[in-house]
Amino acid sequence: MTRPIAVVTGASAGIGEATARKLAAEGFHVVLGARRLGLLQTIADELGGTAVELDVTSASSVEAFAAAVPHARVLVNNAGGARGLDPVLTADEDDWRWMWETNVLGTLRVTKALLPALIESGDGHVVTVTSVAAYEAYDNGSGYTSAKHAQSALHRTLRGELLGRPVRVTEVLPGMVETDFSVNRFDGDADRAAAVYADVTPLTADDVADVIAFAVTRPSHVNLDQIVLKPRAQASATRVHRG
Repeated sequence: MTRPIAVVTGASAGIGEATARKLAAEGFHVVLGARRLGLLQTIADELGGTAVELDVTSASSVEAFAAAVPHARVLVNNAGGARGLDPVLTADEDDWRWMWETNVLGTLRVTKALLPALIESGDGHVVTVTSVAAYEAYDNGSGYTSAKHAQSALHRTLRGELLGRPVRVTEVLPGMVETDFSVNRFDGDADRAAAVYADVTPLTADDVADVIAFAVTRPSHVNLDQIVLKPRAQASATRVHRG
């Protein structure tokens, strides 16, 4: 295989799928990882890529995934998500546990497993999709914001640890993006999810994918450390102009 290999986690929908499509268009052979193998395979077939089942909350799944990807130049840590919107007083520990397992430990497992291949490539790049919730805290979101803060700290630590190694490190921090994120957060409540995006033009998955592709295709000496992107109508995690 002559094309460089890019690995995208959480690639069966949303930002992950859009990123896989953008990177394929940029000339990468994309390895797509996610739990929903049927959806993943359909996308991979369209792109001429490779679908590999992946559950980032499972150490054995990550180990098997990494064994199927002996070479890689780019890793996009996109798998993650939120569950619930509860205040600390009524916080659900199972929701917290899932968010930390997926966003934090999942990123750790996949990055740790693929980092040797990225270094070996001679021009590696780790991209981690966090959120504006990685630097803001907001009411009723402590489970998600704390997980994203931790994921961001993990990722930013790599910047120093990889200094002198041929690997770039980019954190992408999106604001409001209309995907299945809110539907999943609200346990399938489509009406509640739709209200999040009411009377505002949010970012799309393609918008975020464009930014990721831009970062990855800069010259090797150019490291875009952090990229924050939000809709024009969103000033912060809690300030949005609607109308």
